[in-house]
Amino acid sequence: MSDDVALPPAEKALRLHERLCAAYDCPIGYFHDLDPLSELLSSLLSHRTRNADSGRAFKALRGHYPDWTALRDAPTEEVEGLIRGVTWPEQKAPRLQAVLRAITERRGALELDFLADLPVPEARAWLEEIPGVGPKTSAAVLAFSRLRRRALPVDSHHHRVALRTGLLARGIDVGPSHRILEALLPADWDAQAVYDHHEILMLHGQRCCFDRNPACQRCPVLDLCPTGQGLIPDPAGASARDAKRTGTPRRGPTPLHAERGRG
Repeated sequence: MSDDVALPPAEKALRLHERLCAAYDCPIGYFHDLDPLSELLSSLLSHRTRNADSGRAFKALRGHYPDWTALRDAPTEEVEGLIRGVTWPEQKAPRLQAVLRAITERRGALELDFLADLPVPEARAWLEEIPGVGPKTSAAVLAFSRLRRRALPVDSHHHRVALRTGLLARGIDVGPSHRILEALLPADWDAQAVYDHHEILMLHGQRCCFDRNPACQRCPVLDLCPTGQGLIPDPAGASARDAKRTGTPRRGPTPLHAERGRG
């Protein structure tokens, strides 16, 4: 087993970042240019839902209502019908409206642009005081919206890669992982670098480190991953022996950036 699997988590996070950025072609462009309130609604719709389905639901809401005030005050059954393509529309429709009412009560208006003026921890705390908004959603609002703040969302793919590579101890759930994983990143990273870090770990989970049957043979960070090395014993030694026997040079993993895509 490679000695690199035992690197301290902060050092390993940097190694993973460098390797996966090369594989997935950083910097990665932002896929949304929404105001923070719209990003919040989009994020709530996306929970446990494919991006294509949540995207269609969001477009349906934007096309049907002239503004988010109209969505807040609409019949809940109507909202549920518009978002029926997402998981649990019967739960998400009243939740969207409750979140909009909570923002109106706290701010006196339906807008979240003021978050740009708060330190990131305060902005996230403000959002997470709203029932139904957790650490993933608060980070997504700040990082993915046009605010472009330095916050690290952690989705299920990102979380899986972090567990398998040893950035997280076994048993740590997605919610608590936000604080732990963000603390591993250099303090001088800007918002783009933090966004890239989330994207490349997420993409790696989607394109290589699958939930079932991960493609460890073509993983560019296999030497850093105790899980993968347990599935493929002594990968470096086996490759070297094969190269010596056949007379062919060792080759690195197949580049993965051509497979990049969300959903």
